[in-house]
Amino acid sequence: MTSCPQEPSIRDIMRLYPEIARLERLKTGRPCKRRVDNVVSCVRSVCRAAGVPDEAPFSALTRQVLNRYFLAAIQRGLTPLTARSGVEAVRALTARWCRDYYEDNGWHLSPVALPFLQRSIRRYARPPTELLAKVRDWYAGLAARPDKMPWMAATLMLEFAMRNGDAVRLTWNDFVIRREGVWLCYTPGKTALSSGRIVRWPVNTALWHQLAGVRRGGAQTVLIHGKTVYRKLNRELRALGFNGSKACYELRKICIDHVYQRYGAEMAVAISGDDIRTITRFYADPSKVVCDSVCIFDMLADYCPDAVAGAVAPD
Repeated sequence: MTSCPQEPSIRDIMRLYPEIARLERLKTGRPCKRRVDNVVSCVRSVCRAAGVPDEAPFSALTRQVLNRYFLAAIQRGLTPLTARSGVEAVRALTARWCRDYYEDNGWHLSPVALPFLQRSIRRYARPPTELLAKVRDWYAGLAARPDKMPWMAATLMLEFAMRNGDAVRLTWNDFVIRREGVWLCYTPGKTALSSGRIVRWPVNTALWHQLAGVRRGGAQTVLIHGKTVYRKLNRELRALGFNGSKACYELRKICIDHVYQRYGAEMAVAISGDDIRTITRFYADPSKVVCDSVCIFDMLADYCPDAVAGAVAPD
């Protein structure tokens, strides 16, 4: 690695960070490339929003500057959680695994002083019935369009709970045909290095015929121009009433929430690739119970062969 000044600039750090991350990934498997690219992109956004040039020394990213960025991000319409990701990205540049590499270049960086941010994340709440009805009508309309890519993109999120990044990378080889039917098999990119859980989900037969009918010739990628398609779908879903820049993500949440309610937490884990704790916080609304009323006293009759179901419990 080349020799760099004692006081590195923000640009120096962002140039070296991907290089040392590649080396670290060879040794430990982390951090993943997507995470590294996201960190660099977020830090650039922080600098632009806070009015700090890349050639400024890295020490210029003070608590006051980060507070200024956070305020600007909120005023632009970002949620506190999204704005917080920029602040976390700055801290990622001085993570413990980076320090030896920086010292090898003669840099002695102190951890960034972050502003205090209360990590209050709103639990998932199921959209109102009226909005879900709009989603159903909107999705039915996609199937009637001549260009089937928007329908395909929405289907991968609404029916299979895929993240849009995984959907863009999906190939037809990820649909595995077996004697008992067709299965969608893939490893979510976001959790590949943490849980490494592989999603294996059975594909509805009628839906599979629709999906296969959309395939263009010998194309291996399921979505054509997937990123562009998702940008358009985001705009359409925001027009329906969803907020935020990732409106398409609501389709994934709707899928997981309905699987959770109808088939239970284990099936929600299976389709999402996430753990139960993550599901009940971000993707499902346990307060919306869809089962019939339950009487535990009646269930106790299973242990009493002579008991009469529906009997009134004694006072």
